[in-house]
Amino acid sequence: MSTTPRIAIVGAGLGGLVCARVLQRHGVPVTVFERESDPDSRSQGGTLDIHDETGQVALRAAGLFDEFLALSRPDGQEWRLYDRHATLIRHDQAAEDDLSRPEIDRGRLRALLLDSLAPGTVHWSHSVQSVIPLPHGTARLQHHDRTTEDFDLVIGADGAWSRVRPALSDAQPSYAGVTMVEAHFDDVDHRHPGIAQLVGAGTMSAKAGRRSLVMQRNSNGHVRAYITFRGPQDWHAGLDLADTEAVRARLLAQYEGWDESLLDILRDTEGGFINRPMFVLPVPHTWRRVPGITLLGDAAHLMPPVGVGANLALLDGAELAQAVIGHPTVDQALDAYEGVMLPRALDNAKTARHLLATLMPDTDSDDALFPDAAWPAGTLPDPGLAHAT
Repeated sequence: MSTTPRIAIVGAGLGGLVCARVLQRHGVPVTVFERESDPDSRSQGGTLDIHDETGQVALRAAGLFDEFLALSRPDGQEWRLYDRHATLIRHDQAAEDDLSRPEIDRGRLRALLLDSLAPGTVHWSHSVQSVIPLPHGTARLQHHDRTTEDFDLVIGADGAWSRVRPALSDAQPSYAGVTMVEAHFDDVDHRHPGIAQLVGAGTMSAKAGRRSLVMQRNSNGHVRAYITFRGPQDWHAGLDLADTEAVRARLLAQYEGWDESLLDILRDTEGGFINRPMFVLPVPHTWRRVPGITLLGDAAHLMPPVGVGANLALLDGAELAQAVIGHPTVDQALDAYEGVMLPRALDNAKTARHLLATLMPDTDSDDALFPDAAWPAGTLPDPGLAHAT
C-alpha cells in the first residue's frame, strides 16, 4: 500500500492471530484487542484436525508450518465409529506418512501463534463494545471503558457473538436444535482403560438416531467427551447444571439402552459437565460493503461444528492479510478478500447444515443410523466451535 494502514483485529482466536502474524511478517503493524485477561484465562477447547487445503495453507503463509508439524499428532487422524451396542462399524487409520489432517490441541496452536507475534501486539483485557463506520472509509472502535480509537481497517475475529458484526449485518446466531454437553477424562490409559480402548489414538463416535457420544484424545492422556443430541435448548429445565450427579442422571436417562461400555462415558467423567448449545448464523450470511470493516471466522460464518470451522478461520485470516499486503488500498483488499471468502463460506455452510441434518436427524429410529456417506472422514464435531458459543 502507498501508506501503511492502521489495522485493528478484534479477537485473539486462531483466525485473528494468523492474520496478525502474516501482516507482521510483511512489515505491516497491527493491534489485536482481546477481552480475556491473559492467554491462560480459560480453556481453549479440544483437539483440531488441520486440513492440508485450508488450515495448513494458512500456517505456511504464516511461516509456522514446520513448528506446527512438530507439535501435531498425525496418529490422531485415527477415527472409530460405533453403533449404540458398541459394535465397531468403521475404523479409519491414516498411513504413516499421511499429513493431510494431523491433530493438534487448540491451546497449543494458539500458543504457537501468540509466541510468533511481536511483543505487545495483543492488548489483553480490552473488550470492544462496538465499531462505527466513519467518513472517508475509516472506522471507530469503541471500548467498554468508553475510550475510542480510529483505524483504517477493523477486522472482526471475535467469534459467534461478535461485537463487530452489527456494523455490517443484523444477523444474530440462532440455536441449531443440537446441544453438546462436554465432559473430561485425565490419564485415560491408566485411570480409564475402557475409555482409552474406545477412543484409540484419535476420535470415536457412537451414534443412534438423534443422539451420539463423541470422544477425542488430546495430548498427555487427556480425553474430551461430547454428549451430543437433538432437542430443545432448555433440555435441562428444572435442573441445576452445577449439580454434576443430577446432570449425569438426566443424561443417562436419555441414553438408556446403550451398551454399558458407552454409558461409562457418562458415568466415569472427571469434574462437572459443560452445557454447549450449538448456534449458527443464517445461510447465506452476507453484507453490503462497509469501508474499513470486515469479518473472518465464526464472526462471518458461524456454522455447525463438522470439522471445518477452525480451518476456515485460519484460511480467512491468512488470505485477508495477503489481500491487504497485495493491494494499494484497503477497499481493494476487501474486494479481493470478501469476493473469495463469502462464496466459500456459503458452500461450506450449506454442506455443514446438510451434514448436521443427516448426522442428527429429528428421529430416534434406528432405521437410518448410518445413511450412505453419512460419516465421511473428517466430518466430526469440532469442539473449537462449541467453545465459541
